[in-house]
Amino acid sequence: MPELPEVEITRLGILKRVGGRRCTGAVVRETRFRKSAPTNLSDLLTGQRLRTIERRGKYLIWYFDQGYIVSHLGMSGVMRIVDPKTTEPVKHDHIDILFGDLAVRYHDPRPLRAGARRGSAFVIWLPESQDPYELPEIAKLGEEPFSDSFTASRLHAALTNTSLPIKEAMLTGKYVVGVGNIYCSESLFKARISPLTPANKISKERLERLVTAIREVLTLSLKEGGSTLKDFVSAEGEQGYFTLNAKVYGKEGKPCANCGRPIKKIIQNGRATYYCSNCQRR
Repeated sequence: MPELPEVEITRLGILKRVGGRRCTGAVVRETRFRKSAPTNLSDLLTGQRLRTIERRGKYLIWYFDQGYIVSHLGMSGVMRIVDPKTTEPVKHDHIDILFGDLAVRYHDPRPLRAGARRGSAFVIWLPESQDPYELPEIAKLGEEPFSDSFTASRLHAALTNTSLPIKEAMLTGKYVVGVGNIYCSESLFKARISPLTPANKISKERLERLVTAIREVLTLSLKEGGSTLKDFVSAEGEQGYFTLNAKVYGKEGKPCANCGRPIKKIIQNGRATYYCSNCQRR
């Protein structure tokens, strides 16, 4: 699933190419999303200027003159800038938002069973009168990892009532947003905290290390263009290279960069976790 770095890279790439332009239409080829774009999206958008795009967690909020698009890439979606005249849509190209000679094309190869909807994919239109930050999906999100409000003290207080293993707690999005499976494994390794440690048993001092590690890992990923495992590319079609610098993610059986012991892989709540049991203590 695209996480904070991938979504932020997508946001910046779209703004770089079409920010400030007026929309000339839209093409909606698929509507089976968790929440779907209206079939008259083209009528709603035509003539409206894209003023800016903000990110909240893994959601993008597109500001137009008289309303908003709110989008989520789901498990495997990408948004690319294309020339709609020379780049024909292919299978799984679901939506084009047109800006003259350029288009933002949403592609999601995740297969759909008959009657199903794309679990977390999300493309909707909101009128100007509705605050996108009041959407239930956005209002419930945790702290932004680069915000001043994401501190060890606040995190320590928030985790007091959960005995979930720290990695599972972090992936809920209730405490901090955008730190997905890859970045959570890497941050816990950097902070020297076992992913199995009960969240409410971690001291404020250790959480100081974790907050710092999260910011450092996400900063590196932004510099490296995000992580490309299967599908992710930036809005300009470029892959991400963060996983080339990963210390534990995908390294099962390989020697730990710190101590040389083999990296372990376990499954937590259906997600793969990689860690060093020697360096990362409970």
